[in-house]
Amino acid sequence: MRNGIEIPYVIGVTGDIACGKSTVLGMLGDLGAETIDADRLYHQLIQPGMPLWTALRRRFGDGIIASDGTIDRKALGRIVFEDPVDLVDLDRLTHPAVIEAALGFFERSSAQVVAIDAVKLVESGMAAFCHQVWLVRCDREVQLQRLIERNDLSYDDASTRIGAQPDRAAARARADVVIDNCGSLADLRAQVDQAWSRIPILQS
Repeated sequence: MRNGIEIPYVIGVTGDIACGKSTVLGMLGDLGAETIDADRLYHQLIQPGMPLWTALRRRFGDGIIASDGTIDRKALGRIVFEDPVDLVDLDRLTHPAVIEAALGFFERSSAQVVAIDAVKLVESGMAAFCHQVWLVRCDREVQLQRLIERNDLSYDDASTRIGAQPDRAAARARADVVIDNCGSLADLRAQVDQAWSRIPILQS
């Protein structure tokens, strides 16, 4: 419950970049959960003129603004993934805004179960609003290859982005479910189905 409003049962899906969080989120949607990607919320919050857009421009400069006025996320990424201080500042500005937007989404939902995908679910503090945390993992070489292919990155750029990911010790300690995504899609779905079948609210 938040602000006197009952929120649905919330599953937070997390894991490093290119480990399969979005795929797991899609499978949860197939099973009946209402789903939201924290990155999608972030994208909505950085539209030109929005408070977060203004804050990011003030902190990182006009070099992150594209010709159409939107945030050039590749330019911003190059900055923050090369400097830990810049990445900390980005998180400091974005996490509270994304969490507030996510909580609003939870409150408006009429679904029994809601699932949200967020890279820094635990580190941002969003896990405090989740009933379960699911950690999706895969081996580094699998992750690296997926990232190169998905984002059209060089090996070095992909390695830099993976290296900038948060230490997963806190997420592993908080995780209620750990899903290994090194195998086939069918294997992944079987793990998701099994974890879904154990959700307490669905047992009644």
